[in-house]
Amino acid sequence: MTRRAYLVILLLCLGLMCPLVTGIFMDKLASKKLCADDNCVYTISLAKAEEDYNAPDCRFINIKKGQLIYVYSKLVKEKDSGEFWAGSVYGEQYEDHMGTVGYFPSSLVSEQHVYQEANKTLPTTVRNLQKP
Repeated sequence: MTRRAYLVILLLCLGLMCPLVTGIFMDKLASKKLCADDNCVYTISLAKAEEDYNAPDCRFINIKKGQLIYVYSKLVKEKDSGEFWAGSVYGEQYEDHMGTVGYFPSSLVSEQHVYQEANKTLPTTVRNLQKP
């Protein structure tokens, strides 16, 4: 191979490795969230999807109209942002998605049952996992 071919291959390899090294920047959704407990593990409510929603990235979950969703936290709305909740899908027909937790727009769901109030305000930047 010529020196030029080696240079092209080297540049291609470096270009392919760059995204792996630098990562992908995602906009922060909120600085605070409301939860029922200090670890955001207890269910706040059960919501029903009023519309379909296709997740734009890995932080979100897909929801289908009529689907039930367990809500675990509610992001505190900030200037120029939408209001998002975190939850997981529920029901036998969605068995392959059960246990997947992610965000979804609160405007696309209606709360069916409130289990407990989300009265703990916590930062979203720190994992709030504590050992018992």
